[in-house]
Amino acid sequence: MKIAFIGLGTMGYPMAGHLQKAGHEVCVYNRSFKKALHWKTEYHGETAETAKGACLDAALVLICVGNDNDLREICYANDGVLAGLKAGAILVDHTTTSANVAVEISLACSKQNNTFLDAPVSGGQVGAQNGMLTIMLGGDEESFATIQTVLDVYAKQMVLMGDVGSGQTCKMVNQLCIAGILQGLSEGLSLAAQSGLDLNQVCDVLKHGAAQSWQLEQRTHTIAKDEFDFGFAIDWMRKDLGICLDRADSLSLNLPMAKHVDEAYEKLQKLGRGRQDTSVLIKAIEL
Repeated sequence: MKIAFIGLGTMGYPMAGHLQKAGHEVCVYNRSFKKALHWKTEYHGETAETAKGACLDAALVLICVGNDNDLREICYANDGVLAGLKAGAILVDHTTTSANVAVEISLACSKQNNTFLDAPVSGGQVGAQNGMLTIMLGGDEESFATIQTVLDVYAKQMVLMGDVGSGQTCKMVNQLCIAGILQGLSEGLSLAAQSGLDLNQVCDVLKHGAAQSWQLEQRTHTIAKDEFDFGFAIDWMRKDLGICLDRADSLSLNLPMAKHVDEAYEKLQKLGRGRQDTSVLIKAIEL
C-alpha cells in the first residue's frame, strides 16, 4: 500500500519505519525536513517537502503531531493534508487531541470523499520503537477493516471503540488512569523511601501483587536513581489533562484527582521540569 506518514516525532519516526520495513511504500513529511531526510537514510522510504506532496498518491495517510492546533494546521493549509488527499483515501490521526477536533476533521474529509479515523496510541516511545502500541480508534467499521492489518505492524492491541471521537475519548480515560497511578506511586514510594525501604525491592515484590502496573515496573527504578530526563514530558501530560478536564466540564463531571495532579505538574513546570518524564510527579510531594 502507498502510505503517507505526517509527523516524525518521538512516536511517528519509528512508527513510519515499521511500515516501511513491512513492505509498504511510505512517503514521509516533517516540518523539519532534515529529520525526514534522516528517516529516509535509515529506512529507505521517500520524503516530500510538503504534506500535500506526501499525500498525493497515498491510499492511506497517517498523522502524528502535537495537539489540536497542529492537526488543524497540517490538515487545512494550502499545501496541507486535505489538499493532497486523493478521492477514497483514508486519513488516520494518531495525535492525542480533543474529540471535537476529530469530529471536525472527519466532516471536512467526508466533504471531499475521504474517510477519517481518530486513533490515539498508548505505550510511549518504547512501545513505538518495539511495535507494541495500544491503539484506540473511532470511525466506521469498513475503514477500520481496511487499515487494521497495516496498523498491526506497530500495534500489540487495537480496538474500534465506536464512532469518530470515541478513540480520543478512550485516550482521555487512559491518561486519567495514568495520572491516578502516578499519584499513588509517588505517595507510596515517598513513604517507602522515608521509611528506609529499598525502592527496587519494593517494586520487585509489589509487581507480583494487586499494586502491579506499568508505571510501577518501568518507573520505580529510575525514580530510585533520581532520573527524569527522558520519557513522556509533563508538558504533554498537561496538554492531555487539559483535554480531559475540558471534557469533564462539558459533562458537569468533577475530577478532583486529575485537577490535583494537573496543579502539581504546573508547579513543576514553573521549576523548569516541563520536559521531564511524568514520573517526576514524586518531586511535587516535596514542594
